[in-house]
Amino acid sequence: MTDTQVILTVAASIISTAVITALITSGKTRGKVTYMLDALEDKELNFRFDEKRVFGRRFNKTLNRLRNIFDKERKEIMEQEQYYGLMLDHVQTGIAVIEMDGQVTYCNKTALILLGIATFGHIRQLRTASESLYEAFYKVTGSHEERASYYNESGKKTIALTASQARIGGKEVKVVAFNDISSEIAENEQESWTKLIRVLTHEIMNTVTPIASLSETLSQYMDRNADIPELQAGLETISQSSRGLIKFVESYRNLTRVAAPVKKAFIVKELIDRVLQLTSRQTSEAGVVCVFEEKSDDILLYADESQISQILVNLVKNACQAGADRIEITAEIDLNESIIINVSNNGRPISKESQEEIFVPFYTTKQEGTGIGLSLSRQIMRLHNGTIQLTRSDERSTVFTLHFR
Repeated sequence: MTDTQVILTVAASIISTAVITALITSGKTRGKVTYMLDALEDKELNFRFDEKRVFGRRFNKTLNRLRNIFDKERKEIMEQEQYYGLMLDHVQTGIAVIEMDGQVTYCNKTALILLGIATFGHIRQLRTASESLYEAFYKVTGSHEERASYYNESGKKTIALTASQARIGGKEVKVVAFNDISSEIAENEQESWTKLIRVLTHEIMNTVTPIASLSETLSQYMDRNADIPELQAGLETISQSSRGLIKFVESYRNLTRVAAPVKKAFIVKELIDRVLQLTSRQTSEAGVVCVFEEKSDDILLYADESQISQILVNLVKNACQAGADRIEITAEIDLNESIIINVSNNGRPISKESQEEIFVPFYTTKQEGTGIGLSLSRQIMRLHNGTIQLTRSDERSTVFTLHFR
């Protein structure tokens, strides 16, 4: 074999080896790239290519660098999600992300609290609380506001819902935001009643006062000139009725001029002890056992002590009149640092029809009631930036809850 042939043979071998090596290397490279892309698509980053071998080390370093970039971006996104999640958990608005089939992919803590549920996976869960609540979540869109009323463990709630459409992960969803407007509605109702009462009492007093004064004057005149006894008796009746009506109207005037609370700090246990002393006569005559349980130690309340005492005394008296033989008062501090006082009794339950009306001025279920006790209590609590609600009334117990924020 000549030198030329030898050279050609060696060159051909080298070229063949290079081609084969290139093909093998190219196959391995494509395999690595395919493996990495599959792993990234599955959001799996638990892989790393060998950087110690001489063969393909530079390429492996490049792939590992890309993997590290993806991992860093993923962690930053997770941190942002946690940050925004914490922010949403601290807002006073309930937020829920709902898919078109009703599946709930996200909700914040406020949403769970407002709805009174531990978990929220699908809007059909809401049917157990209220059909109108389920309908509101189902119907709400970005074009209009929905409202729904329902009962949870804290009493009657009314929420207002709004929604906006979005596309997340290739799916159409609606982001529902809802707020508790119970206090706002109650405040508007109270303002309306206050204005009505102010007008009515003003007009009644303007009409009745002259009648009472004139009838009393004429009655005194007839005392000195008792020629017509029937007329004298009629005038006395008119005078007494007028004075009774004036006294009745004056009691309603109290609703329109509740004094601003004079707040100071005091121990709740000491307040309850005084309330039990003030009502001891009524409870003993009715054969009622009244007990107090302090579920948190040394609860300190900043409020008008006499006004809060007035509310509690009224609740105890109402329980006695409802035929209760046991009244339980509890006080505690909840997770939101709010003070909760519950007054429960085992007397006759309040009918469902009356439960909707008991805080309305003039409404009463008692023959000799004036219908201002609970209305006045609600107004006092509102002046304290708190609430009073009927949270339960059935055959087992009736519970009123005072909530001080």
